[in-house]
Amino acid sequence: MVMAVLTWLIAIPLLGFVTGLRTFTAMMVLCWFAYRGHLPLDDTWASWAGHLITAIIFTVLANGEYIGDKLPQTPNRTAPGPLIARLVFGGLVGAILATGLDGSVVEGILLGVGGAVLGAFGGYLVRRELVYRFACKDWHIAVAEDILAVGCAVIAMGVVTG
Repeated sequence: MVMAVLTWLIAIPLLGFVTGLRTFTAMMVLCWFAYRGHLPLDDTWASWAGHLITAIIFTVLANGEYIGDKLPQTPNRTAPGPLIARLVFGGLVGAILATGLDGSVVEGILLGVGGAVLGAFGGYLVRRELVYRFACKDWHIAVAEDILAVGCAVIAMGVVTG
């Protein structure tokens, strides 16, 4: 019972938060956990997330995003296009995780999207403030944010899989 509450109240919003920071990171980590058999998705609509090719595709997309995020012409994560992508993937991650846990997909979507909103806007504000306070280049903070996003996604999936 306690693990179920922790999963719903911590893990799904945390994966959504990670999606707000980096669109494809939570999906990448979730796919690798599913592929390794730690998240049961067989015989569900989300079984595609547990295939090796899906994990590889999202790994490539996540790495491309890590590189693209450092480029000066990359739009803010709070711009309409990137924000919509984060909300969609936050909801998708929440839905997949809820499916793997035999829970409410609607609740998973809402928690994932809520976390993505917090990650997108909170991450933007914190990153901007850290660049200002430390008087450093944006990409220095962005690399730390990449590491934080991967670490948080792995922790969240660790909570889910025990």
